Amino acid sequence: LADVAIDSLCRGVFAGDCRALSLRSCFPALFEAEQRHRSVLLGMALGAGKGPALDSALIRRARAERWSQWSLRSGMETLPEALLDFTHSHGVELHCHAAPKRLQRTADQRWQIILEDGSIMADHVISAIPAGALADLLPDEARPLAQALRGIQAVSVGVVNLQYDDATLPVTGFGHLVPSFENSSLLGIVYDSVAFPEQNGAKGNSIRLTVMLGGAWFTQSFGDPETVLPATLLHQAQEAVRTQLGVLATPSHSIVMVHKACLPQYTLGHCQRIETITRYLQQEGLPLSLVGASYEGVSVIDCLYSAKMAVARLLGQAC
Repeated sequence: LADVAIDSLCRGVFAGDCRALSLRSCFPALFEAEQRHRSVLLGMALGAGKGPALDSALIRRARAERWSQWSLRSGMETLPEALLDFTHSHGVELHCHAAPKRLQRTADQRWQIILEDGSIMADHVISAIPAGALADLLPDEARPLAQALRGIQAVSVGVVNLQYDDATLPVTGFGHLVPSFENSSLLGIVYDSVAFPEQNGAKGNSIRLTVMLGGAWFTQSFGDPETVLPATLLHQAQEAVRTQLGVLATPSHSIVMVHKACLPQYTLGHCQRIETITRYLQQEGLPLSLVGASYEGVSVIDCLYSAKMAVARLLGQAC
């Protein structure tokens, strides 16, 4: 169970090594099930670890139609585009492609955000950047916070999108994950064209696949993420599709991306690190909220929820 199921699950969700990750932080429902019933399997069978029931028209439709996944007609890029339109319509000032260089505290206990071409003053900062990136921006007096943030490491993932024309898959489903003892460099393959054939384009008889590579094994498999050649990842992805799915054709289209330090690793002690960070922010009274994948969940839903809760706390304080 550990070598196949849990190993593959951790690689699929965190691109990480289950032997180094914290069950309590990565999969709190499994942790709660084991705590309540002394067994993960028994606890899950008895329904432990289930969150509160959510309800909306979309959720009811998903349950009625038994959705296993969903997307947007024009792709997931629709989500940030909608957020951009919403912020513009509400008069929010946006500074795109303007990486912050430093955060400094002012005499009146505000933040000065130093940019390459100027600065911004803020009463409160909500940081959604990776924990390590935030640590590099903090002032010297916040060194204990920076040290705790740097303890949250991240791994790089190579993502290769492939399209094959006039080809078929021998299986159907969401995709498959690969346990590390079989092939540590290959995390898994997602069958995009099976899940959403509406997005296949004009080519009717085509398949689209996403091959995920590296993660916690990136450096030992491919070397430095900064210098790895796209051709190396493309070859590895094509070979995986050939040997595991029997697709021998040459892809008609391919996209190769290396997402550097993109997935935080909730290693053993992550809960204690989060407690240290939270306690420091409270004791020092820093007007700083931390959201995003580095802290309490790496999924899109987790990130949206953490942002929503941060705003709710700020609104509560304002009232």
